[in-house]
Amino acid sequence: MTDPKAIQPSALDQLPDRDPEETAEWQASLDAVAREAGPHRAAYLMRRTLERAEAGGVALPKLLETDYVNTIPTSAEPGLPGDPEMEARITAWNRWNAAAIVTRGAKHGVGGHIATFASAAWLYETGFNHFFKGKEADGSGDQLYIQGHASPGIYARAFLDGRLDEAHLDNFRQEAGGNGLPSYPHPRRLPWLWEFPTVSMGLGPLSAIYQARFNRYLTNRSIKDVSASHVWAFLGDGEMDEPESTAALALAAREELDNLTFVINCNLQRLDGPVRANFKIVQELEAQFRGAGWNVIKTLWGTAWDELFQLDTTGALVRRLREVPDAQIQTYQTRGAAYIREDFFGKDPALAEMAKLLSDDKILECFHLSRGGHEARKVYAAYKAAVEHKGAPTVILAQTVKGHTLGEGFASKNANHQMKKLSVDEFKTMRDLLELPIRDSDFADGVVPYGHPGADSPEVRYLQERRAALGGPAPARRTHALAPLPAPAEKAFASFDKGSGSQNVATTMAFVRLVKDLVRDKETGRRWVPIVPDEARTFGMESLFPSLGIYSPKGQTYEPVDRDQLMYYKEAKNGQILNEGITEAGSMADFIAASTAYATHGEAMIPFYIFYSMFGWQRTADQMWQLGDQLGRGFLVGATAGRTTLTGEGLQHADGHSPVIAATNPAALTYDPAFAYEIAVIVREGLRRMYGEAKPGEDQNVFYYLTVYNEPMPQPAKPAGLGIDEAIVKGLYRFNTAESAGVTAPANAPRIQLLGSGTAIHWALQAQRLLAEEWGVAADVWSATSWSELRRDALEADAALLRGEERVPYVRQALHGAEGPVLAVSDYMRQVPDQIAQWVEQDWSSLGADGFGLSDTREAARRHFGVDAQSIVVAALAQLAARGEVKAASVKEAREKYRL
Repeated sequence: MTDPKAIQPSALDQLPDRDPEETAEWQASLDAVAREAGPHRAAYLMRRTLERAEAGGVALPKLLETDYVNTIPTSAEPGLPGDPEMEARITAWNRWNAAAIVTRGAKHGVGGHIATFASAAWLYETGFNHFFKGKEADGSGDQLYIQGHASPGIYARAFLDGRLDEAHLDNFRQEAGGNGLPSYPHPRRLPWLWEFPTVSMGLGPLSAIYQARFNRYLTNRSIKDVSASHVWAFLGDGEMDEPESTAALALAAREELDNLTFVINCNLQRLDGPVRANFKIVQELEAQFRGAGWNVIKTLWGTAWDELFQLDTTGALVRRLREVPDAQIQTYQTRGAAYIREDFFGKDPALAEMAKLLSDDKILECFHLSRGGHEARKVYAAYKAAVEHKGAPTVILAQTVKGHTLGEGFASKNANHQMKKLSVDEFKTMRDLLELPIRDSDFADGVVPYGHPGADSPEVRYLQERRAALGGPAPARRTHALAPLPAPAEKAFASFDKGSGSQNVATTMAFVRLVKDLVRDKETGRRWVPIVPDEARTFGMESLFPSLGIYSPKGQTYEPVDRDQLMYYKEAKNGQILNEGITEAGSMADFIAASTAYATHGEAMIPFYIFYSMFGWQRTADQMWQLGDQLGRGFLVGATAGRTTLTGEGLQHADGHSPVIAATNPAALTYDPAFAYEIAVIVREGLRRMYGEAKPGEDQNVFYYLTVYNEPMPQPAKPAGLGIDEAIVKGLYRFNTAESAGVTAPANAPRIQLLGSGTAIHWALQAQRLLAEEWGVAADVWSATSWSELRRDALEADAALLRGEERVPYVRQALHGAEGPVLAVSDYMRQVPDQIAQWVEQDWSSLGADGFGLSDTREAARRHFGVDAQSIVVAALAQLAARGEVKAASVKEAREKYRL
């Protein structure tokens, strides 16, 4: 009977074997090796053969995993340049001060993390001394994504080189009084040091990939040559569990981003315990990155292991390392030599014999101390190989010990992430281990001292000389003195003032038309960065394809199926549109890179990211916060907006809350424009504020969120009158009165003020007519372009009053003297207009689309939520009836008439 295990169908079975005899000889040779030398020797030969084939260009599937050893053998390591002893002393000072910063802060209860930097110190120091280019280097220097929990180590180094002083360090996590240091990399809080916020784990690696990609975009479009810039992302192995961490690995490989290196600090621990207790995270990550097409470098073991590997003539050591789970590796870190002899070496006779040749001290040195990520020479070899590798991004998997050099109470302990301080005795032990010249008497009143060798010491001079050679301090963020971008020609905006006449136009189409005009501007057109997640045709943007081109580093290697059409699908190496596919997270990462190019590269770019409004803030609000933290500028456009305007798509497409989420972001200026001319005014103001001449005290580091709708509606002309543009920007203006609208109401009729935003203003206008013609009520209609900006202004006015300053909120000024109650309506939940209720002097009521969406016609959906014109009429009559201005019976009569 045929052994079913012997039947292994493969792609080769589909191909004719032109020499079966030769094939049989190869198979017999493999069988003989397995039989005579053992299966492990056969596997070794197969791996080496596959590696040789790959090196020789033979097309074979790649191995997804290699042995649990260093990728670069000791014999192939380049010599470490510079002064290794000097760098060791610098690293010792940084280790000490990082621990001191957090320990001294612990007395204030502000927290902090010690163990992460302790494990990664050499990963950073080697880069700072030999690789990370500063802002004075070619292009824009390198971009460094620092692991958030390692921030005390970066502050310690900035203290050593004179960029921070002791007062700064003593204000770690204490920013309210000024002169403080933020807990993690926060550009908004420390804008001269931090470029990228990274502690919302998973966003750092995603952003780093798109930053490297955007660097290529800038170069390929001839905006700025930043080909010398390299992106370095420092990550934790536990962080790689976040789906965003690996979401764009294929993009990085597909676009051959060899300007990108991930350095994953594999200390095998997450926040509360092992990353892969019963498995091996390094092997898992290696397979994941190799499978995605990355170059993988493993830096696992220090030089103390060289002797052990030389003794491993049977492969038993390599096999044992491959099978021991991570949690057991951590246990070895905390146990004595006898335990390791029994549990690690005692499992295999060949290893037991090897162990007889090793002293206890040698075993403890290997298992307690010697990791590749703790040795500058091995880290240098990995970094050098990474920056020299071409055609693919590189990931370095560096094994370390979490809490290294902090003492037995920290190293590899599950709780070390939550341990915030060392005792004085532990510091003294650490001092002796690091050989630092700190005296017992320096611990005044039990307070650990900061350590500094002196501003003119050899260590500081060496550090500063190395940074000068690499282009200046790092990390560093530069605010370039950029000239304001010239305002686009007024014609592009003014064309919307006259309205659309008899033509119905959706505000989504109006926005796209405006952008089409703006990208043609000779001065600023090339700086627009259109970003769309595979819905360009939905938003009417296909006309931009042939004129702007879709960015692709490969250009267009095929003939598009629609090449004979006017609006054909055109990809180009210098294409302007970033058409990202179905990834809101990737599109937001694009936006962040483009929106901060003014600082990262000294080039002001104007990104607009257009998306289904339901799938923007709801999915990627964390990245919007990252955008605000990173001081990004640009336009987010929530298209097909509202809960009732996207006909038929149903619950998961019905956005009734994105303005609520947007209102939580202090950097977001949220607008819900009703008409095309409002969009033009808001975009023009946004360009001025973010890229033009700023007003005194005005924060330019904001971004705009505009909601636009896919419902074709008449676009009226802009009302005449002074101050209309200012009122649109502030968030509220009277669009018309009952009299100016030409509706007929009796003299001295009851009056009500209808406030509408976005598409809801059309229902309010219908209700205005019904109220006058059928119920004898006069209604004025107001366009509320931004509920959140009205609220923000009112909050600022309240704060001013607490300071003793007299200031009236704009919403109160605008509505001052308006007769009757106020009824507000939007295509969002009532919470959106209710933001301003407390500052409105008139009686207030609101309507909104609260609850889940549903599939139906627009009319049916609006009736369901009670926001259509007839529902507005009934709500208005109810308000007036409560005031005694119409008969109570009118409310019931209207409800029955409209079948509500």
